[in-house]
Amino acid sequence: MDRNYQIETKCIHSGWTPKKGEPRMLPIYQSTTFKYDSSEEMGRLFDLEESGYFYTRLQNPTNDAVAAKIADLEGGVAAILTSSGQAANFYAAVNICEAGDHIVASTAIYGGTFNLYGVTLKKLGIDCTFVDPDAPAEELEKAFRPNTKLVFAETISNPSLVVLDIEKFAGLAHSHQVPLIVDNTFATPVNCRPFEWGADIVTHSTTKYMDGHAAQVGGAVVDSGNFDWTKAGKFPGLTTPDESYHGIIYTEKFGKMAYIMKMTSQLMRDLGSIPSPQNCFLLNLGLETLPLRMERHCSNAQKVAEYLASHEKIEYVNYAGLPGDKYHAVAQKYLPRGTCGVISFEVKGGRQAAVTFIDSLKLASIVTHVADAKTCVLHPASHTHRQLSDQQLADAGISTGLIRFSVGIENPDDIISDLEQALSAL
Repeated sequence: MDRNYQIETKCIHSGWTPKKGEPRMLPIYQSTTFKYDSSEEMGRLFDLEESGYFYTRLQNPTNDAVAAKIADLEGGVAAILTSSGQAANFYAAVNICEAGDHIVASTAIYGGTFNLYGVTLKKLGIDCTFVDPDAPAEELEKAFRPNTKLVFAETISNPSLVVLDIEKFAGLAHSHQVPLIVDNTFATPVNCRPFEWGADIVTHSTTKYMDGHAAQVGGAVVDSGNFDWTKAGKFPGLTTPDESYHGIIYTEKFGKMAYIMKMTSQLMRDLGSIPSPQNCFLLNLGLETLPLRMERHCSNAQKVAEYLASHEKIEYVNYAGLPGDKYHAVAQKYLPRGTCGVISFEVKGGRQAAVTFIDSLKLASIVTHVADAKTCVLHPASHTHRQLSDQQLADAGISTGLIRFSVGIENPDDIISDLEQALSAL
């Protein structure tokens, strides 16, 4: 694929280039194994001396074509697909961290990732310090330790909608010779390409906008190829012999591909969090219309946010597209094409008002999902954070009346009409 093509063209054509007589549509290689004619041929694959397919847990042609498309969309050198966004964020970290290491992460990240880094990785001996993404650089500096191995944040946080100052975080990470990993799920490469602002690795929950139809669960890790693992001197897993592969040194053998090759050869081999070829096929279908959908999601969300911001029964609205939003200026810098279709707002009257409002909606679906073609809604205090007391909710920055609203691609007048009739019930 010509690297100079625009992203709308890449979404359709990258990854799969059929030759004469081959299927125009990406085929589904629904097979666990791949045949070879000799033991020697198979052995060279296991030694990483040749590239090829032999077992889908490691690589599959359908999966690899979609991974190549996502890498091209982000401007990276390589990517790998995983069975979920959570698996992607886990792999991204443990590919370069081990027991005794340390991570610096933004507090404004998805709750599942917060627990992954703050609780689960701690059980594996990897410690994490969470920092306020809006804190000045000199304050953030204090979180770093000699054993810090990476910095993690989200372009647009779920569900708080904090917009990350990528350059600030990249500068901090690089001053300590560690990579910045950014979860770009909400923005997608259509609206932001973190590598252009200094990020080194990008992750995605492809379950969200990339798929766009709530049809499959998946994740992706993309490497920019820009971080110098050898010069940093902190990553022996990449720069010293891997005895499980006959002493291969990934940086020497694979160069800029080292990070993804290690993840494929080592983590997928041992942990196996792969997506099915069928799911990757569905993901590819979603990617083809990603630019069209993101444009509609953002324009719809802007109209909905403006409507809610002017409504007397709404306490406040969080959406960086609004001129008065705290993150409007930083969003204009990093996301000039738009942010995403997710907004949050508080209805006046607290928890009961929020419940009444949600139960009165007719078009919007009450689901534990965001970022697909259908408008959906969630009340954190009653759903994802139901186990917390009102005080614990306040400590977590979640008011009892807060609503997370994922604006779909329906006609915006219909979405607003649904909101209007639900608000009239309060």
